[in-house]
Amino acid sequence: VYRGSVKDFQGFDANQDAEALYNAMKGFGSDKEAILDLIISRSNKQRVEICQAYKSLYGKDLIADLKYELTGKFERLIVSLMRPPAYGDAKEIKDAISGVGTDEKCLIEILASRTNQEIHDLVAAYKDAYGRDLEADIVGDTSGHFKKMLVVLLQGAREEDDVVSEDLVEQDAKDLLEAGELKWGTDEAQFIFILGRRSRQHLRLVFDEYLKIAGKPIERSIRGELSGDFEKLMLAVVKCIRSKAEYFAERLYKAMKGLGTRDNTLIRIMVSRSEIDMLDIREVFRTKYEKSLYNMIKEDTSGEYKKALLKLCGGDDDAAGEFFPEAAQVAYRMWELSAVKVELRGTVQPAGDFNDDGDAQVLRKAMKGLGTDEGAIIEVVTKRSNAQRQQILKAYKAHYGRDLMADLKSELSGSLAKLILGLMLTPAQYDAKQLRKAVEGAGTDESVLIEIMATRNNQEIRAINEAYQEAYHKSLEDDLSSDTSGHFKRILVSLALGNRDEGPEDLTQAHEDAKKLADVSSNDSSDSLETRFLSILCTRSYPHLRRVFQEFIKMTNHDVEHAIKKRMSGDVRDAFVAIVRSVKNKPAFFADKLYKSMKGAGTDERTLTRIMISRSEIDLFNIRGEFIDLFDKSLHHMIEKDTSGDYRKALLALCGGED
Repeated sequence: VYRGSVKDFQGFDANQDAEALYNAMKGFGSDKEAILDLIISRSNKQRVEICQAYKSLYGKDLIADLKYELTGKFERLIVSLMRPPAYGDAKEIKDAISGVGTDEKCLIEILASRTNQEIHDLVAAYKDAYGRDLEADIVGDTSGHFKKMLVVLLQGAREEDDVVSEDLVEQDAKDLLEAGELKWGTDEAQFIFILGRRSRQHLRLVFDEYLKIAGKPIERSIRGELSGDFEKLMLAVVKCIRSKAEYFAERLYKAMKGLGTRDNTLIRIMVSRSEIDMLDIREVFRTKYEKSLYNMIKEDTSGEYKKALLKLCGGDDDAAGEFFPEAAQVAYRMWELSAVKVELRGTVQPAGDFNDDGDAQVLRKAMKGLGTDEGAIIEVVTKRSNAQRQQILKAYKAHYGRDLMADLKSELSGSLAKLILGLMLTPAQYDAKQLRKAVEGAGTDESVLIEIMATRNNQEIRAINEAYQEAYHKSLEDDLSSDTSGHFKRILVSLALGNRDEGPEDLTQAHEDAKKLADVSSNDSSDSLETRFLSILCTRSYPHLRRVFQEFIKMTNHDVEHAIKKRMSGDVRDAFVAIVRSVKNKPAFFADKLYKSMKGAGTDERTLTRIMISRSEIDLFNIRGEFIDLFDKSLHHMIEKDTSGDYRKALLALCGGED
């Protein structure tokens, strides 16, 4: 099935189009609207024919005339569309290695994503256009393992056999593990050989096998073992093996997000993918970034340049509200990855040679007399496990007859006080306190209720119920019931029971559950859509729900999260989405919340503090890994940049390291 956004124009006449373009550029000024309408509605093959017809009719070079008549980004886009794909790639690479410095990102994008045939065509086009050998030019402009991998890719010799040997899959996964994670140093040659030569189908299975034996995705190992441009190139190869559409969607998003636009990247991808997989890229973009590529281009560009890009894009998926096979495949792969058991690790471990009385004395000394030694308090509190902190509380009382919590409260202030005092509570007491704050007073903080209730396991929920009753002399269920309403209340009350099934998946039941979730035709008010989702999402075990979500994708070509967003709204939608994301990948759910708490102007310190405290002994190490995978920056770096003073020092201690 053709997945480009630009197709052959029906009733095409090269001479007629050449004449129309000549007239659009004749006289004073040029009719840019006519130029973009005509050129973008023709396929590349038809544009090449127009160039030939233009020369025959007027004895002039069409590309030269377009360059003369047009300016800026619009000119670059239109001229790029006129070149055959191989010559377009050749021009991009020539520009990337000419002059001072090298545009490594351009080299990586093109050479990591092209097929064998596209590479062969590129090499020939480069020779034809510039009279030079592409490999020699790249070797002269790059170095080290980066150069070696580029040369391997330039051979266009990736295996193309769809028949896969299970034994070789297992061996390659093992060889990659031994070349990196299990080796002192890294055997880069092994990475180059396997990732540069094996077929796409084979490598997808190798990546799955690697996840099983290493307990982490291959991308995370590459980040840990390789560095610089070589690391970026290998990550791009892995992403393109998994899904080229997802790779290009991410490149487009990064080209437009934040201040300024990387127009060269935007033009290159929109032109090069317009007749290959632009529809797939659009679908993945909409699923991954929750907005359409069309709308992001519309917000980020202007003038004829914007009009031309939007025509190349070919449609607005926000308006269509559709979800397509490529996006479904990406979602399905994410569910499969989430089903692989990965060891959860906190960043705070019990201190060796722990002495509760000694720590109590250090804390008393830090708070006695004029001033407070915040550094000493941070050093003790953040480097002890919660169980050890509870022992310190008792030792402090026994030694000094004083309440350590009260002393800390009087000596510390602001964000640091909230962080340190939160760490001194047990996890259940801390969650109970956060829930109480969310429901007391005017208004309700639904986001806190959702975050805690949707992510805690049965044992944690039961402990929270006990702590809540003890601290506030009323049940959590009663407070949730009196402060919320409708389906949202029913979801929270169901979760507050701490009665989720803990068994393995049941494939037959999972198929039935998926069918229930997919059924939009039911008119029975007692079996509303929300009721059906509640009865499954709030009660089934995590392994079972993962299977339900996979069955749902197979059945509908929709991701369940997309279906929830399309069919529900408000707090009910947010609660169900949080449950789905928690089931899929809890560390990724918290990584996303941490990122949102710090991005943009200002910092949501309540969310930042709450997550850093509550996950520090459970899965903060995993959250760090997901954070850098999702946002290409470390949690440590973002905390360092976004916070200050002793609060920052304490958060970085909890974070446990720079990735």
